Amino acid sequence: MTERAKRRRFTAEYKLRILREVERCKVPGAIGALLRREGLYSSHLTSWRRERDRGAEAALVAKKRGPKKKAVDPRVKLLERENARLKRRLGRVELMLDIQKKASEMLGIPLSHPDKDENA
Repeated sequence: MTERAKRRRFTAEYKLRILREVERCKVPGAIGALLRREGLYSSHLTSWRRERDRGAEAALVAKKRGPKKKAVDPRVKLLERENARLKRRLGRVELMLDIQKKASEMLGIPLSHPDKDENA
């Protein structure tokens, strides 16, 4: 089984050096010789020039691959905080209800159940 070829990664410095060399080429065929010597394609030059023109050296740095991280919507953060606050409050209310039930049992006070309709 043959080993799979790895994708070449070019540094910003390398890209700039090659672009400068290409700009210095005046003799017909010199650019082709440079590309053969470096093992590059003319499409590399095209995309590197476009990147350079768009954003100078910052654009020449390799782009990260893979899925992009989703920015968290500020409303989501607000709702998550409110949800946590309401859960804490619910826990306190349930604790208070348990205490009231135990106190009413100890004192013999009957509790009315909200499930049962008293008017029926």
